[in-house]
Amino acid sequence: MQAPAAAERNKGPILAVLREYAGSGAHAGPGAVRVLEVGAGAGLHAAHFARALPQTLWQPSDIDPQALRSIAAYAEATQVPNMLPPILLDVSQGWETWGGTQPATLDLLVSINMMHIAELRCTEPYAVDGQISPQSNVDFDRSLRQRNPAWGLRDTALLQQLAEANGLHLERMVDMPANNKSLIFRKQ
Repeated sequence: MQAPAAAERNKGPILAVLREYAGSGAHAGPGAVRVLEVGAGAGLHAAHFARALPQTLWQPSDIDPQALRSIAAYAEATQVPNMLPPILLDVSQGWETWGGTQPATLDLLVSINMMHIAELRCTEPYAVDGQISPQSNVDFDRSLRQRNPAWGLRDTALLQQLAEANGLHLERMVDMPANNKSLIFRKQ
């Protein structure tokens, strides 16, 4: 089980945002809210969020075999009943290849720390109106692009434009710790 420091540090603030969209559980039974986590990484978030949001049915996914093993280890160790075994998912492919998971069956799609290390066709700090700040994010963007030119911080205006072209609208942008943001998109 991998335990990235950033995942541990950010799980509380992210959970606070998720509670607003997954509900408190008082009105919903187990599995009432179906969630697909794209790029679940180590699995720490999946286990934490599934435990804290018992009304969800949490489906973690990743493309990396090492991440899938770590997620499976979290599922085994925590025995959270509403956390499903991880699935291999390549979001650069059409949803038809997503192992039987169809977008129409989902209530939430969650993606944490993926936009900046994925090719744009797959599309968390972001550039806002073309501006990246503070300097630490400028440096982070540069280091990502040096490793892979397809990576880098995405501009929120571009993400909003791409979302609208696919039937989504940017409902809300939430400031998070360490100059990060949560972007909430909703079906139109």
